[in-house]
Amino acid sequence: MRYIILLSLFLLSGCSMKEAPVMKVYSLVVPSITPVSHARYRNKILKVSYPIALSEKLNDRMNYSYSLTDKGEYLNSRWSNDTGKLLQGSVIQMLTESRIFKVVVPFASDVEENLRLESTVFDFSHHVRGESSYAVVSIQFTLMNAETGKLVKARRFRYREPTATIDAKGYVEATNRIMGRLGHDLVNWLR
Repeated sequence: MRYIILLSLFLLSGCSMKEAPVMKVYSLVVPSITPVSHARYRNKILKVSYPIALSEKLNDRMNYSYSLTDKGEYLNSRWSNDTGKLLQGSVIQMLTESRIFKVVVPFASDVEENLRLESTVFDFSHHVRGESSYAVVSIQFTLMNAETGKLVKARRFRYREPTATIDAKGYVEATNRIMGRLGHDLVNWLR
């Protein structure tokens, strides 16, 4: 009798235990950038600042929205790192490969820079509107003369890329296509 009760308790406890969904971790794919042949800043050192976000926090969570006011975060998907670090690292890698500058370093570097690239993130999220789904990236870059503190130039880059699926995977694939376009546009703007 005791064995039947223990066996029943064991079987019942097994039925009540559910496995949690697997957390999917995604990263930004940095596009390969062709080095430029001529650049006006070839002898300058560029320091890339950590991005500032105006609407959402820059963390490893993936944001989506169904409208301007109905927003959320994916529960079972996240970025491999803080999105600010992913963006900063991607920009550093793309600009290093472009060979526009003598060297490109993160803001934490002790190297004394000639130029500073600051960025403001207006949107970096998945927009779902009815049956339509888009990855949206909107970032303003500001190039400053570090020696004088004066603005050299500024430009806002906005992208909206349709997703193949209405989920985190489709969002990431579309965002990585955007990063390819952003890399080439940023290099052409800075050269």
